[in-house]
Amino acid sequence: QVQFVESGGGLVQPGGSLRLSCAASGSIFSIGAMGWYRQAPGKQREFVARLSRGGSTMYTDSVKGRFTISRDNAKNTMYLQMNSLKPEDTAVYYCNKWPSSSADPWGQGTQVTVSS
Repeated sequence: QVQFVESGGGLVQPGGSLRLSCAASGSIFSIGAMGWYRQAPGKQREFVARLSRGGSTMYTDSVKGRFTISRDNAKNTMYLQMNSLKPEDTAVYYCNKWPSSSADPWGQGTQVTVSS
């Protein structure tokens, strides 16, 4: 089963940018649709963005126009470019196939903190 390792998080000021990476242990092309998810303190994990094998994207409303999901199949890596970050974007970010559930294996995630 493919495993994922997220990286690229950190502390950034409001309005700043970060690019998250998701490295897969196997072929992400074979997985099909991939997604980014996040879990803020005290909240359930939520969907952020999805990228299909064919390249179509979908975003949760709160990040539309600010976040961009992409993938490099040759590198088995997926990315999330996050611009105009807001404090409410603070969360641990995870990647996985889409759709995913709590029953699926999840990585450690990468912490994103937006604060002045």
